Amino acid sequence: MQYKVPQDVQREDTIIGPITIKQLIILMVGGGISYTIYTTLSKTYFIEIWLAPVLIVAILTLAFAFLKINSIPFHLYLLNLLQYIIVPRKRRWKKGSGDTFIPPFTKIIINEKKEDKSEAKEKPKTIKELTDIIDKGITQE
Repeated sequence: MQYKVPQDVQREDTIIGPITIKQLIILMVGGGISYTIYTTLSKTYFIEIWLAPVLIVAILTLAFAFLKINSIPFHLYLLNLLQYIIVPRKRRWKKGSGDTFIPPFTKIIINEKKEDKSEAKEKPKTIKELTDIIDKGITQE
C-alpha cells in the first residue's frame, strides 16, 4: 500500500487562493478598523480629513498581512527592530559577576582529588620509592 507523504509541511494552509487563515484574519480586522474610521469621519468631515487615517490603517494592515523583509514577517521584523533600539549593544565584563558553571562530573573529580591528597601522607624521596608506589597502584587495579 502506498501513502502520500506531505512535502511542504512548513507552509501554512491556504484558505482563499494564496491567502492563509492568519492573513485573512489580519485583513478582516484591519479592514474593519479602516471602515469604522471611514464611516465615523466621512459623515462630518471632507475627504482631506478622513483619507489619511484610513490609508495609514489600510497600509499597515497590508504590511502586517503580506510584507516580508529578508524572509521575516513584518511583525517579527518590527519586534526585532524595537529590541535592537532598546537593548544596549555594548556589553561590559565585570570580574566576579555572574554565576560560574561547574559541570557535575568536575565535582566528582575535585572530591576524588581531595581524597587522594588525604591518603598520600608522605612524598617519595627517591626514584625507587616512586616506582614502588606506581607499581603497587598498577597491580592493585
